[in-house]
Amino acid sequence: MADVPEGGPTICYLTKRFPRVSETFILDEILGLEAAGLPLRLFALADPRERVVQPDVARVASPVRYLHRGDDRLTRLADVARAVRGHVRIARNHPVRWLRVVGHVLVARRHRSTFRHLLEAGAMAVEVERVGGTHVHAAFAHGPASVAHFVSLLTGVTFSFAAHAKDLYLSSPSILAIKAEAAEFVLVCSESAGDEVRRIVSAHPEPAVRAAVTKVVLAPHGVDTERFRPPHRTSATVPSDPVSIVAVGRLVPKKGYPVLIAALEALGAAGADFTCRIVGDGAERGEIETRLSAAGLDGRVTLVGTRTQQEIVEEYRRADVFVQASVVTDDGDRDGIPNAVLEAMATGLPVVASSVAGIPEVVHDGVSGLLVEPGDAGSLAGALARLVGDEGLRRHLGAGARAHVASHLARSACVATVARRFADVLAAPGHPAPHQAGPRHVAGEQTPTGRAGTGDSETGDQPDGRSGDGTRSLARSA
Repeated sequence: MADVPEGGPTICYLTKRFPRVSETFILDEILGLEAAGLPLRLFALADPRERVVQPDVARVASPVRYLHRGDDRLTRLADVARAVRGHVRIARNHPVRWLRVVGHVLVARRHRSTFRHLLEAGAMAVEVERVGGTHVHAAFAHGPASVAHFVSLLTGVTFSFAAHAKDLYLSSPSILAIKAEAAEFVLVCSESAGDEVRRIVSAHPEPAVRAAVTKVVLAPHGVDTERFRPPHRTSATVPSDPVSIVAVGRLVPKKGYPVLIAALEALGAAGADFTCRIVGDGAERGEIETRLSAAGLDGRVTLVGTRTQQEIVEEYRRADVFVQASVVTDDGDRDGIPNAVLEAMATGLPVVASSVAGIPEVVHDGVSGLLVEPGDAGSLAGALARLVGDEGLRRHLGAGARAHVASHLARSACVATVARRFADVLAAPGHPAPHQAGPRHVAGEQTPTGRAGTGDSETGDQPDGRSGDGTRSLARSA
């Protein structure tokens, strides 16, 4: 990895686990911000320790500082000791801030997740000061945003966060509203996510919190339209027979694979000639294999497993149809706009997708794909049957899909919007001056392919607000 010069205003970018093969939008955003010349220092709560790592991780310039460096007992104890030392240092340097934050938590926010996030923030706050951090951005609205908020409270630096899907829909609404009020801005990847954040903020009883609706900024992830582009086809190209269907996504409940399997079973029973490849892995793999066998689809449907972006490109190019059977789970979890949908559209594939969350914002029924009601296997089977039996419709919808993402969702333009927002924050009058930068390599710093432990919860409790001296006021509690 290239080295990053020290000095000057710096953004400390915090994510949950990095690098994750399924979170290519985080990797791409980091690379785009670095390419835009923004000074980044990367932090992660933990290393996911995944077997497959995206090759583009090697292009990330900043090393990663992990707040949790291992999962064995001694390493966990060492991480706690490091965090405690961080709190001691913050208490010595910023006693009023520290007493306000800790006192409020002890009195009004005695939750396990709160204590964990506060402890993590002590470790991160010291590193933020050491690297000259002037703004902290959390890539997710749950645990990372809670830690970033505490770092802001403890040090006085500004912070922001992004809201996507699970991190938004499974967070405590009152706490999310308070974090939004305290943040400089809140990035959302879809209009539906923005509507949800604004709904939550608008429902808060305090006017100052409700005013945070103006802080919501639409920042779609976008897609690399050069990497994901239609394959070269000539007039002599023979359509594939059988028709090849592809689905890409983690094997988790919100992706709706049981619905997809039921639809494929009905499609086969109707005599359609097709194969299907499911790219991804996850906790539901065993259940999905059982369902496929029970449906008699073993010979038609292949579970491919995890693939890198470079390998997924070839999966799209070999396919004729892309399917996304997303559902809303019982606990409210759902997709935002799945990256795989954008990638497939950029590759010129017709998309059949559930009308969930932000998907209808990009898949326009009859123009760039076909939309069906979530959880309706019969409707999904019917839409797939239309495309399997009509090559002309496939070509028409695929062309519409490519045209839409190329015109509105090219990643370079989407990242530029985020980069301008960060640049504005760093250039704002009265923005905190950077602390003295410390040594390049510090405790907890690793390359993105290093190994560290896990830890974090899905929600966090936070105090909020600012007082007149620039620190965050702890008068409110959600």
